[in-house]
Amino acid sequence: MSHRVYQGNKKVLATLLGCAGMALAAPAAQAGPTIQIGDEGSMTFTYAMQAWLQNRDYKASGVKDDTDFFLRRNRLAISGQANDYIGYYFQVEGGGFPDADNDLYVRDAYVTLDYSDELRFIVGEFKNTFTRENLEACLEPLTLDRSETLAYSPFGGTRDKGVAVWGNLLDAKIQYRLMLAQGRDSDASAGDSPRVTARVHYSFFDPEANYGYLGTYLGTQKVLTIGAAYDQQSDVVYANYPLRSDPQDYKAWTVDAFFEYPTASGTFTVSGAYMKYDTNDVGNESPDPGYPISGDLKGHYLKAGYMLPNKIGKGRLQFFARQDKADYGIKTGNAEYYDRTTTSFGANYYLDGQNLKLTAEYADVDYDTPHPTAAGLQDQKILTLGLQFVF
Repeated sequence: MSHRVYQGNKKVLATLLGCAGMALAAPAAQAGPTIQIGDEGSMTFTYAMQAWLQNRDYKASGVKDDTDFFLRRNRLAISGQANDYIGYYFQVEGGGFPDADNDLYVRDAYVTLDYSDELRFIVGEFKNTFTRENLEACLEPLTLDRSETLAYSPFGGTRDKGVAVWGNLLDAKIQYRLMLAQGRDSDASAGDSPRVTARVHYSFFDPEANYGYLGTYLGTQKVLTIGAAYDQQSDVVYANYPLRSDPQDYKAWTVDAFFEYPTASGTFTVSGAYMKYDTNDVGNESPDPGYPISGDLKGHYLKAGYMLPNKIGKGRLQFFARQDKADYGIKTGNAEYYDRTTTSFGANYYLDGQNLKLTAEYADVDYDTPHPTAAGLQDQKILTLGLQFVF
C-alpha cells in the first residue's frame, strides 16, 4: 500500500510497503514478510481485512431494519522493487458490500519508475489522481470510510488504467500530477478520447510527498496541505442516446484542505473538500443506460477528529465526526430523490496503530426528498462496528 517516494538526499529508493487498500500511499501501516531478491530487489506480501457488522434503520413505516455482517475489504498484495528505480504493485481482492460476490479480482497492477524526486512515473491500473479522499488510504482513514457519494469520480471510479507523471518540487512543498487514462470506455460513449487529470498541492508544514495521502497521521506529523484538481474527458455520453446525437464532454474540478496538529493535550484533525462533476445536465435528458447518476454531481464533505494524548488501556482513542452534502442534479418529475446529507460520528480504538483497530460509527442519512417506495432512497440511520487487521 505504501510507496515511500521522498528522500531528503533525493536518492531514489521507492519502497512499496504493500499495505493493501491504498496504492502508493504514505508509510504508516506496516507490511508483511519481505523477501530480498539480489542486491536491490525485494518482494513483500501483505494481507488486509476490514470486517463490518452493520445495521440500517429505515425511518419509513413498513420497512424493516437490515443487519449484515460482511468483509468491506479483503485483500492480498505483492509489492516490491526490481531495483532502486523500478517498483511494482499487484493486489487482488475478494468480498465487498453485502450485495457483492466473493470472486477474486485484480484491484491494482502497476509499475513505478522513479527517475528523481521531481520526476516519477506510474503505469498500469492504479488510483486515479483527482479527489483527495480517493487518494487517502482506505486502511489509514480518519472516519470509518470514504464518502459513498463524493470520493469517486463518475467515469473511472476509484482506479483507472493509464500513465501518470508526478513529482515533488521545492523540498516537497509543491507536488504536481498529470494522468492520462482510459476513463469511460463504453460502446455507448459518444467518442473514444482519453481522460486527462491534473492535480497540484502545497504543504505548509511537514510535506505530504507521496502519491497517496492518509486520513490521519495519528499525531506523528504536523500537516497543513491545500490541493486542487481538474478532470476532463471529451464526448463521454450522448445527450440523446436513442438518436445517437448531441455528444457531451465530462469535466470536473475540486479543491481540498487537510490539517492535523499534535499538541500536549491531544491531536486535532480537520479536513474538507468541494467537488463538482459536470456533463451538462445529461442525466435529465436521454443518456445511455450506463450513464452514472453522479455525472452532474456537486457537493462537499467536512470531517474532524481528536485523538487523546495518552493511551486508554492498551490502545489509543480517537473521536471523529463528518458531514457529507451531495446534490446529484437528477430529477424524477420535479423531485430530486438522490440529494442527501449524511452526518456521522464515532471513534477509533487503535490497538496496534492502523494494523489492528476497532471502529464504531453512527450515521444519519437525510434525503431532501425521500422516495415514496424505494427504501434505499429514504431517510435511514446506520450503525457500523468495524475490525481492521493488516499483516
